[in-house]
Amino acid sequence: MVRYKIKLTKEEVNELEAIINRGSHKSQTFRAAYILLNVDEGDYSKKITNERICEVLRIGMRTIDRVKKRFVEEGLETALMRRPSTRIYEGKINEDLEAKLVALSCSKAPEGFTRWSLRMLADKLVELKYIDSISHVTVGNVLKKANSGLEK
Repeated sequence: MVRYKIKLTKEEVNELEAIINRGSHKSQTFRAAYILLNVDEGDYSKKITNERICEVLRIGMRTIDRVKKRFVEEGLETALMRRPSTRIYEGKINEDLEAKLVALSCSKAPEGFTRWSLRMLADKLVELKYIDSISHVTVGNVLKKANSGLEK
């Protein structure tokens, strides 16, 4: 495993101390700032062992290693920010299914009911084999989106 040595400049130490002492920042930014200040082997602060940092901040050793690696390879600004997710979320609902759902919700409710519930709409979409499975929450979100589009 590669060991990263952190030697902060005076400007970097000042910037990290400013993050800790004032302003509002995300918890990940505070955590990274504390980690970098405590692992610094430079002239401007004293180094604390990784075990002690883990104990005080209640984080794992791997977290310290990741912050150190990002600082060495990508710089201070990148080490302080959270990396954006690369996951691509694909929705179940397409325009065709949305149109069928809106049409179904506008139709007459089943026998014994005055109006459609979200759960009944979700069950009916599955029953009609428009989709394999769908949550009543998803149905509500689609209808909310469709309703907001109609008001404009």
